[in-house]
Amino acid sequence: MTEQRPESAAGPPRWVAPAAGSLRPATDLSAAAEQLLTNDSRQLDSAALRDALLDLHEFWLTTKAAEIGITPTSGFAIVATGGLGRGELVPYSDLDLTLLHDNMPHDVVGQVAELLWYPLWDANIRIDHSVRTVPEALTVAGSDISAGLAMLEARHIAGDSDLSNLLIGGARRQWRTGIASRFDELVEHTRARWVRSGEIAHRAEPDLKCGRGGLRDVQLLNALAIAQLADVYPSRSLASPTETLGEAHMTLLNVRTELHRVAGRGRELLLAQHADEIGAALQIGDRFDLARMLSDAARTISFYVESGIRTAANALPRRGLAAFRRPARRPLDEGVIEFAGEVILARDARPERDPGLILRVAAASANTGLPMASSTLARLAETAPELRTPWPRQALKDLLVMLASGPTAVATIEALDRTGLWGRLFPEWGAVRDLPPRDIAHIWTVDRHLVETVSRASAFTTRVSRPDLLLLGALCHDIGKGRGGDHSVIGADLSVQIGTRLGLWPSDVEILSKVVRHHLLLPHTATRRDLQDPNTIATVVDALGGDLVVLELLQVLAEADSLATGPGVWGDWKASLIGDLVRRCRLVMAGEPLPQPDPIDPRYISIAAEAGVHVELTPADSPHIYNVTMIAPDRRGLLSKAAGVLALNSLRVHSASVNGHEGWAINTFVVSPHFGSPPAAELLRQQWILALDGDLDALASLDKRDRDAAQYGTTRAGEVPDAVPINHVAAPPRILWAEGAAPGELVVQIRSTDRTGLLARLTAVFERDGVDIAWAKVTTLGSSVVDVFGIVAVGDGNSAGAVGDGNSAGAVGDGSRAGAVGDGNSAGAPAHFPDAVREDLERDLYAVLPAPAPAKPVSEAS
Repeated sequence: MTEQRPESAAGPPRWVAPAAGSLRPATDLSAAAEQLLTNDSRQLDSAALRDALLDLHEFWLTTKAAEIGITPTSGFAIVATGGLGRGELVPYSDLDLTLLHDNMPHDVVGQVAELLWYPLWDANIRIDHSVRTVPEALTVAGSDISAGLAMLEARHIAGDSDLSNLLIGGARRQWRTGIASRFDELVEHTRARWVRSGEIAHRAEPDLKCGRGGLRDVQLLNALAIAQLADVYPSRSLASPTETLGEAHMTLLNVRTELHRVAGRGRELLLAQHADEIGAALQIGDRFDLARMLSDAARTISFYVESGIRTAANALPRRGLAAFRRPARRPLDEGVIEFAGEVILARDARPERDPGLILRVAAASANTGLPMASSTLARLAETAPELRTPWPRQALKDLLVMLASGPTAVATIEALDRTGLWGRLFPEWGAVRDLPPRDIAHIWTVDRHLVETVSRASAFTTRVSRPDLLLLGALCHDIGKGRGGDHSVIGADLSVQIGTRLGLWPSDVEILSKVVRHHLLLPHTATRRDLQDPNTIATVVDALGGDLVVLELLQVLAEADSLATGPGVWGDWKASLIGDLVRRCRLVMAGEPLPQPDPIDPRYISIAAEAGVHVELTPADSPHIYNVTMIAPDRRGLLSKAAGVLALNSLRVHSASVNGHEGWAINTFVVSPHFGSPPAAELLRQQWILALDGDLDALASLDKRDRDAAQYGTTRAGEVPDAVPINHVAAPPRILWAEGAAPGELVVQIRSTDRTGLLARLTAVFERDGVDIAWAKVTTLGSSVVDVFGIVAVGDGNSAGAVGDGNSAGAVGDGSRAGAVGDGNSAGAPAHFPDAVREDLERDLYAVLPAPAPAKPVSEAS
């Protein structure tokens, strides 16, 4: 694009050569700048120093311009970019200057350039210079993304202001009109810079300018604002717990100013040797206080940049066939939907009357991998009330779903924390937020380390009988840091406070406290004590109170904690030592109890005696939670068809009681609708009858629905993930076997990540393989399932499709009674289950679980 300048009233441009002596070095400029930096008696603060340097350099440049003939009618102009252009000139920064000319003769342009540049060079002042016409400058800005971003900060310094305005206005118009075609390049350029320079918040020596969350990211936000795709500084309601975006920007700018002053040269890397002096100059404290302040500022900027990039992407006009397709609003949970690649609130959501909505939004975000919209976070921060104590059961389940989501939970918690919502849920978080580690082995701040540990632990949830307590223990294990004293002891007390607030059972609160109190016991003992000494083992067993569940949790937490600490902290040597210690402790501790069925509710027995096929749906004690009781004459495949009907109606099974009495199946499910209200009980009854009669194949319908959801996306092709809610399968499934209490009975425990219709698919496998389910305990802990089935082979005396004596049942509530099944080393199956049959059954079960089977059979794992 060619910019045409209007003809000046003064006539064509005319440059007049200056008098001799104009090439003298700019030693007066360098001397004055040095005096500003070394005047100890009247040392300026960071902001005042920048203002003084800015005024000094502008004065020198305007004076020099007048001296060498760069006047409003000369056809020349001096334009500043970079720090001088932004008005943020820090000590020892380069001067980014462009000498513009209006197609002046080459010899004249060369003479003016020498008169301007040589005095600066001779005074050893670093400059980044160029000489161009307006069209040439715009061409460079259009071809190079870095030059284009820099030109957006251009500012007139001296000479022909009309010429400068042509460049400044032209660069901004060119940026706005071309952003649609350059947006992908801009994002790629930004992410490549982040990869090169790392994250400011988590680097020992951060790059204040180019690192993620640095000053370049603030400039990126300004560039998006100039393109009218994002706000410069969003609402203060989206402020971090300590800083707004503007304050975070000024924090980094002040630290960079003092870094230049302390180092005596232009530096962008904040070296550890300068940190204490910079902290003292800014009256912050020592280097740890400085690191904490930088972490908060950088993470605040990072949050807004990610949000700004998403907002800008959605604001761009869509191309191709996507321009004719309106983005759909897909329900994710009650009051939560997906739209244009973000999680937002439904139109009828009322956050001011729904305290649990924060966690439902967070769980949907972590579970789908879709970010939460800034507007949604702002509305929740402004209107959502506090959760009552203890939390409703559904709120705890939503928290566990989010924590079990793996790496996606990290971004979700970060967004909640930057907007103040996470601190509302966990007030104890303030002491560890942005707290720098004291140990060089740690690569994360303490709060980020806790979240990374949760992410690592989510991959191990199938290795423990209580995945819910594993995730909560990972979240709380270092919560006692930053308060003085032994963080394990302080953290144990805080975990009691947290567990009580979350609504855990007192026995679970005690386990959580033990896990936090002793989270270092196994690694410290294994690496520092003699494991051959019986007293060492006895000390560990006594400290844990002989609790196998706590031992199991601590072993897995030690691995997750080490992996989240930094590279090289976890290895084969440490794993073998801790494994040896755990095996020795198991020999001393008592054996693990087998799960046993519970008695049947007498009311259900009376209903079974009077009704044929009966379905009852009643509200539970929590909102959106319902009890569904399904009673019918027992037959093969009844349980899988009942679970299939529930899944087909988008009812998530949280727990189940699978019972039998005198030829009747009495099954009760605790469910919640995926969105909206549950279907009528009569509809469930009719569909169940159709399924029992073979007229409805629930599993085939579920498979078709999954295929349709995967085939037909609702978002922009190639721009955002599919809007279909997914569970990120981080932990491999496990199948554990043990002999049952009754003769001929085998107990199988299945640990897995949940998926739609999982219970229906599992029970269908038992049906196809000729196995009857005598009883079952079905538990969903967040997005993890621990399902226990008592099974008998067809033809066995106990396999009449129900428990023969009518007095046994399976029940489960919150998971605390779902006892462990063993460690996989149980004796062989009963005679009714030869090894070949069990291997076939295990293979078929793994085939429907939402992750590949482990490399070696779980039954052989230690």
